[in-house]
Amino acid sequence: MTEIVQLSGPPTIDVILRRAAGLRRISLRVSGLDQRVTLSVPRHVPQAEALNFLIEKEAWIRAALDRSPGRATVNIGTVLPYRGTPVQIVSHASRQIALNEGHLYVPTDPTGNQTAPRVAAFLRDRARAALVPAAHKFASNLSRPITTITLRDTRSRWGSCTADGRLMFSWRLIMAPPAVLDYVAAHEAAHLAHMDHSAAYWACVSRLMPDYATHRAWLRAHGAKLHSFQFGN
Repeated sequence: MTEIVQLSGPPTIDVILRRAAGLRRISLRVSGLDQRVTLSVPRHVPQAEALNFLIEKEAWIRAALDRSPGRATVNIGTVLPYRGTPVQIVSHASRQIALNEGHLYVPTDPTGNQTAPRVAAFLRDRARAALVPAAHKFASNLSRPITTITLRDTRSRWGSCTADGRLMFSWRLIMAPPAVLDYVAAHEAAHLAHMDHSAAYWACVSRLMPDYATHRAWLRAHGAKLHSFQFGN
């Protein structure tokens, strides 16, 4: 069961209050991906106690939100990362998107409604072109088959792997440096051999990409920035 409660401002903060039978204590989370604040509460805890806990943590919540990157609407003039390098979106009298010397040329759109979806589609296509061969390369190194590869705009994870060999990746990885994208491909491919995060699993990741820790740290430090761009999808 979930509901929305608020911390009075300024500014006012919406908080998702989630009750679950399996919880033992109150927990609080501020998402670095979408700035969503979630208060998880055991079902037996009174509402007043949960709200008091929230008020006590208000300063911490506001500090965490202040550290999060602000949301950026994608439009003409927006600068966003592509393969780890900043590019600026520029309007251009053409029918197709083109990337050239730090600029992403997008067909002129008098309405202003199509720029973000067009850029998102471009990024998805480029992400697929990079992630599919990377995932197959690492899976081949492990002699493990991949059933399917799908791309989504996920908020909680950069990739996933099922027991039957289905891999999923966030297409926003195309905005990260190429080695970071490769790390996530290796991370999920390793799950084809180990469906856990055991020592054996991390040893497998290390064999696929010996310097994976550097790229993992980059994603933890900068991943929220990749999610700050709003494509309207």
